[in-house]
Amino acid sequence: MWNPLAYLDYNNLWRTMDEMGKEIPNEAPWKAPHAEEWDKMTMQDFIDKVCWTKAAKNFATLFVNVDVTSEPHEVSALWFLWYVKQCGGTARIFSTTNGGQERKFVGGSGQISEKMMEQLGGRVKLRKPVVRIDQSGENVIVETLDHDLYEGKYVISAIPPALGLKIHFNPPLPSMRNQLINRIPMGSVIKCIVYYKETFWRKKDYCGTMIIEDEDAAIGLTLDDTKPDGSFPAIIGFILARKCRRLTNLTKEERKKKLCELYARVLGSEDALHPVHYEEKNWCEEQYSGGCYTAYFPPGIMTQYGRLLRQPIDRIYFAGTETATEWSGYMEGAVQAGERAAREE
Repeated sequence: MWNPLAYLDYNNLWRTMDEMGKEIPNEAPWKAPHAEEWDKMTMQDFIDKVCWTKAAKNFATLFVNVDVTSEPHEVSALWFLWYVKQCGGTARIFSTTNGGQERKFVGGSGQISEKMMEQLGGRVKLRKPVVRIDQSGENVIVETLDHDLYEGKYVISAIPPALGLKIHFNPPLPSMRNQLINRIPMGSVIKCIVYYKETFWRKKDYCGTMIIEDEDAAIGLTLDDTKPDGSFPAIIGFILARKCRRLTNLTKEERKKKLCELYARVLGSEDALHPVHYEEKNWCEEQYSGGCYTAYFPPGIMTQYGRLLRQPIDRIYFAGTETATEWSGYMEGAVQAGERAAREE
């Protein structure tokens, strides 16, 4: 039986977050009227202040975990409220229909990069990590790990800000930019897809979306990942934040077993125990992203350093989803940021 007070607590949580978000400018969250105050708070502080019931506090924690793959005590309230606001608010960021999880690309989103590469031909260089950017001469020189050199008038950097630490700059980065990229880490997530012989959950009129708050549960959120034509029945799930860090030391098979047992319990079906295939991606071990989905801002960072995120450094311009002002953290934000950086002079 649901506690009616918990419903009121939920509604107050969403309303409060959305109302506070209205005060935060998409383009300059550090200019919000209460920016300094909110940037000193963590989202844990915010949750403890706004929520009264255990149910609402638990769901608010999961809401942060799902949205930014981090813990409430790790992220600035100002930054998180901005993040939710620029994704359309609490309902839209968390929803499937008309929300952040609504659409997939038939054939996979990787086709976007592949089709761009087809158009650009040999100008796309793969497996060429950049290790040095030199702006000391007439043109900008970019050097790769295997010592290839590329020369141009400008550079657009679309990597996560923290990966700038892997690159040597001449002249050195301005001190505040250097401080910024040392202070915004990536979130933690393992993306897991369990494939089955059939969509057994649909036979029970379940959509495949599960929101799981249990602390012992590996997964916080799932979605039906079956192909549009019904082939390759699958459930995709996310091991988030603290649980990702806790379970990353398990083997792939051990994680698979935990997931299947969890799905069997939640869906009430033994069919979940018999997958035909399993795939996972631990984004924390990917050296050229450092984590996923996006960089997060701890308390105090947005108001001190946020205005530097998109600020060019001589002939280096900055894109990447972290620099977007709508749907930052998503592919949509990456596209917006790339188009903005290309227009800058």
